[in-house]
Amino acid sequence: MACCVLQITGLIFGGVGMVGTLAATAMPQWRVSAYVDGNIVVFETIWEGLWMDCISQLGIRLQCKFYDSVLALPPPLEAFRALMCIAVGLSIVAFLMAIVGVKYTQHSKEGLRAVSIFILAAGVAFLLTGTLVLIPVSWTGGSIVRDFYDPQVPVPLKRELGAALFVGWGSAALLLAAGAMYC
Repeated sequence: MACCVLQITGLIFGGVGMVGTLAATAMPQWRVSAYVDGNIVVFETIWEGLWMDCISQLGIRLQCKFYDSVLALPPPLEAFRALMCIAVGLSIVAFLMAIVGVKYTQHSKEGLRAVSIFILAAGVAFLLTGTLVLIPVSWTGGSIVRDFYDPQVPVPLKRELGAALFVGWGSAALLLAAGAMYC
């Protein structure tokens, strides 16, 4: 009974982590403009994401523009895109393997070895996915903090942590927890 509860909990954590990974990949709020000066009148908010930049003017008008060329992107951004896309695909595969493993664990008593292989493979895939999500999210967060406190970076170029980073950290934690439960 405890095994089934653990498997269902891992399935829920993995499913929420999968959706969070997809959301963090698609969200444009990876880097958000920071206002450090004493100016309290703010007309524009700038969001920078993996796929596009957005500008919100007075919270009324939102304009987003996809990046023009993949070749013009900085190499870290290209790598982060690739890692997050691989993580999305791998999280879907891990979630499907977990569903198969949980379904056949409850219905099959004779083929426990085959079922345990599905559960173990789902656990390893969830752990790998959590690690793949954690790398670009933490790297981006670290570079934002480093640039924010660097006096050499001009004030208009300073950024704050965006909502997509927090979604990414949460989904990575859920995916790692699901992987630990299945392993």
